[in-house]
Amino acid sequence: MIQPHIPPVLSPEVETFFRDAIVIDAINPSRWGDPGLFQSAKAGGLTAANITVAIWEDFAATLANITEWLEWFERYRECITPVRTAGELLAAKQDGRIGIILGFQNAAPIENNLRRLRLFYELGVRIIQLTYNDRNLLGDGCYEPRDGGLTRFGREAVREMNHLGILIDLSHVGDRTAQEVVEYSEDPVAFTHVNARSQHDHPRNKPDDLLQPLVEKGGVVGANSFPLFFARGFDSTLDDYLDSIDYLVSLLGTDHVGIGTDFCMGQPSAWFRWIFSAYGVFPPKHAPQVPEPYRHLHGLRGMEEYRNIAAGLLARGHKPDDVRKILGGNWLRLFAAVWKERDR
Repeated sequence: MIQPHIPPVLSPEVETFFRDAIVIDAINPSRWGDPGLFQSAKAGGLTAANITVAIWEDFAATLANITEWLEWFERYRECITPVRTAGELLAAKQDGRIGIILGFQNAAPIENNLRRLRLFYELGVRIIQLTYNDRNLLGDGCYEPRDGGLTRFGREAVREMNHLGILIDLSHVGDRTAQEVVEYSEDPVAFTHVNARSQHDHPRNKPDDLLQPLVEKGGVVGANSFPLFFARGFDSTLDDYLDSIDYLVSLLGTDHVGIGTDFCMGQPSAWFRWIFSAYGVFPPKHAPQVPEPYRHLHGLRGMEEYRNIAAGLLARGHKPDDVRKILGGNWLRLFAAVWKERDR
């Protein structure tokens, strides 16, 4: 079992501020199921997180992953609870439990059957990223050499996700495909875990002329703290992450920036080789080096240190109301706008 480290001790004023804040991590593909991770998240003051039940999995494997989460909701019910509406997210905060949002990092598990979107919706999936790095039936990923844009099937999938109330994520999606989704979607969409390419030139970061139209239509951009998307890699620090948040805020305003840490706590090196491979099968010629055991940024080592983000932003002079928005308020507003509050 992963052993949580002791959360940092901050000033009483910051601790009170953080305890009352809504803290939403828009992407957290850690190796969930380990009781130590649930303890880490709770110790860190996390309100809710978008966790990953599909990357390269097919339909059957994704159903198996969701089934495992349904079992965990029962086994760890004192600590976690499923979140399908904004109201349930607020209730999780009130109850002192971590709200779990089931999400896909690839729409491939629906295969060529749009009706499966409704099935996954009924099972609790509320966020779906259209593509993961490579091409699928909906469009192109950010590592494809040629981006053909949103396919006809992709347009129908966007329409159905709008109808159901599933938030569309474009983080790993190619630039042209993402641009067409922003234009075509009737609902606001999101980059749950990216930074600005104008700050650091990396294909996983997004250009300004994509970020701005997304927020103009009500979307939110989650600042990504994954070390490999910073110039210094695993030598990067919390300050580097705060710099990326500051940059996005200066570009987009405080109402459209959130956090999407991309924490991968407990994941082994084999998992990273799998996600870096094309379709999970063809390894890259130059695979990024990831330490094992995995560690995150200095000053933001894991989920116990979410409060360091709040402390850092306050220390940099951000107003408390703006920090509340960045920590989770902006995501909560977007979820309420997109997720359909149906009677259950």
